[in-house]
Amino acid sequence: MIAQMLTKDKEKATYKEDSTNEKPLRSVVKSLSWRTIGTLDTILISWLVTGKLDLAFSIGGIELVTKMVLYFFHERIWNTVKWGK
Repeated sequence: MIAQMLTKDKEKATYKEDSTNEKPLRSVVKSLSWRTIGTLDTILISWLVTGKLDLAFSIGGIELVTKMVLYFFHERIWNTVKWGK
């Protein structure tokens, strides 16, 4: 049911509409949600490797910012590529 709701509009969209549909704000929200998951993973792995929770949070905090910025620009560049659309 959720999958149908998420793909319902996409099935009706034409190529032209679909290729221009992604707005920068959507990329920001996607970046935030993905980085939350990724940062929690990094913190957990860092904690398991170092055994120090404070160091794990430090690593996770730095990683959160750098990878979110990198993902945003990566996403925006890929939105300019017509291959696979």
